[in-house]
Amino acid sequence: MRTSTKILVLITVALAVPTFILTPNLVSAIVPTGNGFVFSFTPLAWVDLAFQIVFNIFLSIVFFRFLKTQRLSNMIFFSIAPLTLTYAVGLSYIVGVKNMTGITAESVRATLNIATSEKSYNNLLWAGLLTLVYLIALFIIVLFACRPLAKVEKATEKLGDGRLKLDDYKVGGGKQFREIENSLNKINYSIKEKENKIKQANLETQKFIPKQFFKFLGKNSLEELELGNQVKKNATTLFCDLKSATNISRSLSLEENFNYINSYLKTVAPLIRRFGGFIDKYLGDGVLSVFSKPQDAIECAHAIFRAIDVKNKSQKELPAIDARISVNTGEIIFGIVGDEERKSPTIISDVVNLAGKMEEINMYIGTKFLIAKSSLNELPQNFEFDYRYCGALSLEDGSQVPLFESLNYYPKNKKEKLKKLRSKFEAGVRAYNEKNYKEAKECFEFILHYVPDDKPSFVYFNHANEKLKNIA
Repeated sequence: MRTSTKILVLITVALAVPTFILTPNLVSAIVPTGNGFVFSFTPLAWVDLAFQIVFNIFLSIVFFRFLKTQRLSNMIFFSIAPLTLTYAVGLSYIVGVKNMTGITAESVRATLNIATSEKSYNNLLWAGLLTLVYLIALFIIVLFACRPLAKVEKATEKLGDGRLKLDDYKVGGGKQFREIENSLNKINYSIKEKENKIKQANLETQKFIPKQFFKFLGKNSLEELELGNQVKKNATTLFCDLKSATNISRSLSLEENFNYINSYLKTVAPLIRRFGGFIDKYLGDGVLSVFSKPQDAIECAHAIFRAIDVKNKSQKELPAIDARISVNTGEIIFGIVGDEERKSPTIISDVVNLAGKMEEINMYIGTKFLIAKSSLNELPQNFEFDYRYCGALSLEDGSQVPLFESLNYYPKNKKEKLKKLRSKFEAGVRAYNEKNYKEAKECFEFILHYVPDDKPSFVYFNHANEKLKNIA
């Protein structure tokens, strides 16, 4: 029992003593006359009336507190029992008062206008009124006693639908409902804890499984991923690799090499995410990433070149990083492989294999950024982008994949010169592919006269020159 309740009980008991002692004074102040009642209050009667009012107020408070300590069934019983008993006594008196004798009975009959004649129905009217009051009081008691049930119903409905509440649920009512309230808040807290853990797990998972991968699969979380989930979509891959990374790594200690690789990845990875892509694999010193739009991949590639150039200037104590990038577009299968203990996302496509072969071409002809024709075909018309044809990659099935070099990553002055010489360069490439090495050599010699540091032209020139020597 709470301290405040104990104090209320003590005050109620203390008020009961003078109240019952002075009760005869109050009773004697109400005088029956046979035609009604006359009130003749003495000072002690007024004092007793005041005590009666205060005593009943405190008694009601204690009684309500007592009800709150009971379970719902006991609460309803202890609420209705006194009311029903009072109603039964009152109804019996009203029905039987017409047959009673004595001055008090006569005063009651006169006050209620109940005649002793059998044809008088006023006693039935008073009985009906008393019954109506009883039923209204009964309804109010049950309504207030069961009101917390509606709150419990709403709370369980929200919890069932996953609509959690940030604050605690407030149900109110007696002891039983307080227990239910505590249980609901425990459930609410447990679900919130579980959701927070899931959110945290999803955040951690996104470090390994990007949210874009979930988007491609039409899933929202790791729990929804199942082995064998797959979807085929048209997408663009971007493969980025360090130029001469192996040689650079050998010149560093293990710790320096680790920091070197991380500095590179920390430069590239945020840019891939910024342009709407996600990293599928880290391949040694390379990164294979996926984009839904080829223009995003191309813009990302240019941003990577700029960022690496800035980083090289800021890390003069370390070997300079030089990147090669290849971009290709086509159908890719996004899927989940592994077993129940470990699920891993991956992409499977000839597009991915082609990226590796494009990387070899990048190395062979001295370019840094090659784009397959399939990617150029998907670019919007308003996308401003300068490029030149660099040759074709022959596949095992006999088909060829035209490759183009981006000119946008070159310095502005060099880019403008290469744009003007683009048709000459492409004519030289076509001549070389057609084994017209003399014409090819002349084309590339012409370009090198104006742009001596154009490495693709230099490589093609040397290859054409060697072919001519072998023919001779």
